[in-house]
Amino acid sequence: MKWTPGGRSPNLEDRRGRGFGGPIGIGGGLITLILALIFGPGIVTDGGETTGSSYGDVGLSPADSAAEEPMVQFVSFVLDDAQSTWDASFDRAGSSYEPTRLVLFRGGTGTGCGMGQSAMGPFYCPLDQRVYIDLDFFNELDRRFGAPGDFAQAYVLAHEIGHHVQHLLGVDERVRRAQQSNPGAANELSVRLELQADCYAGVWAHSANQRGKLESGDIQEGLGAASAVGDDRIQERTTGRVSVDSFTHGSAQQRASWFMRGFENGNPDACDTFGGGV
Repeated sequence: MKWTPGGRSPNLEDRRGRGFGGPIGIGGGLITLILALIFGPGIVTDGGETTGSSYGDVGLSPADSAAEEPMVQFVSFVLDDAQSTWDASFDRAGSSYEPTRLVLFRGGTGTGCGMGQSAMGPFYCPLDQRVYIDLDFFNELDRRFGAPGDFAQAYVLAHEIGHHVQHLLGVDERVRRAQQSNPGAANELSVRLELQADCYAGVWAHSANQRGKLESGDIQEGLGAASAVGDDRIQERTTGRVSVDSFTHGSAQQRASWFMRGFENGNPDACDTFGGGV
């Protein structure tokens, strides 16, 4: 991806130098187990009952900070570029875009939705309208998921910013109400929410491509990342079998397909995974 190093976004919040300790709830532990290999949930929850375990205090050495600075500047670029795209999109629709903030942390951090952990992967918290990520996840994306490349990383961030767009549009809240009223459809609705965020990531990729920011192979990297975190791929890797009924994010084919749909159309209206609304 074409970008110029040289600065940090004003919407970047760096907590990597802070130690953080605190109890982890049973609910939080379960979420961590489920989400250790996939993107974060739409909302991070804490079960409220402590198990006695805790986060270790995690800081950031000057050497680690210097080593990660190019990545910090890259995610800053993607954050600003994606949000500029959505700002223009909202403006064309006659509304106003409110930017999210990207929080960098190491190990664990407090969020408006409860305790956040690195093992949860990147996630969006609608209650404080922030995206959270431990940059070490990108190493996992390469080594564990087999999805290397800077645009694979950009896709991850664009997906989470897509959740912020959903929040501004009220989609996530409508989905939660629908899940509460129809628990049997909760997983299906979760999949549709995630696939829409994938499509929104594709909408940004379309804009970036139109502006000459993409290089040969970038879209393939994005598709590789979207496929690598499909529920079927993760279930096969972790359990050896696939259970479609337990999907929460969509299959590899679905995730790649909806990302490509957004990329080819470049129009958020093409991202209606709910068949007319929810």
